[in-house]
Amino acid sequence: MLTAADIKRIKSLKDKKFRDELGLFVVEGEKMVREANASAFEVVEKYSVEEIGQKSMERISLLSSPSSALCVVRKPKHLEGLPQLKSDGLYIALDSIRDPGNMGTILRIADWFGIDGVIASPDSVDVFNPKVVQSTMGAIFRVDFHYHDIALLCKSADADIYGTFLKGENIYTMDLKGKGKARIIVIGNESNGISDAVAQYCKKRITIPSFAKGDGSESLNAAVATAITTSEFKRREVE
Repeated sequence: MLTAADIKRIKSLKDKKFRDELGLFVVEGEKMVREANASAFEVVEKYSVEEIGQKSMERISLLSSPSSALCVVRKPKHLEGLPQLKSDGLYIALDSIRDPGNMGTILRIADWFGIDGVIASPDSVDVFNPKVVQSTMGAIFRVDFHYHDIALLCKSADADIYGTFLKGENIYTMDLKGKGKARIIVIGNESNGISDAVAQYCKKRITIPSFAKGDGSESLNAAVATAITTSEFKRREVE
């Protein structure tokens, strides 16, 4: 039976403070719940509309349109710190990504292109924010994700650091293939781009050229830029 205390606890997981305190997050939707059950994550509680009724589901849902299934999942413990970089690995580093939709979409992109890991700066949006979780469409359970200081990562890693900038070398003509080192693609903040602290370590500066006729958009959305960039990296691997 779903108690008032259960409802209060589940609803509290909308806030990062309580997600951190309880070490839990919420997953909604039949597909997402199946993904959680099939993953290595620990599913703590499961609820379905058939079991608790529509009204109760509406009371515990963190979405504007409640789904028919919801589960509470324990957060993994390996989030903080740096993953072991593989010499032939391809990684995405997120420098202050704040938008939940961008973060979720970037995880989906990383999953689709088989990226070896995603590392986000501590001031990036919480990956267990309900909007992030839902927009990953299950990728959150498959992508190796960490929070770490990106400047420190770029300074200390034995890797080629590629930064995405408005002014740099054309991604379609520059050399992107690995040469025995890990490769890290840095994606900057939605408004300000890559910070100065991180930019100094981006020895390889990438630009996605515009083909607009006349005056075009000033820049690309962070998630769109990530998709184009990772796709080009992967394309070169199979040439």
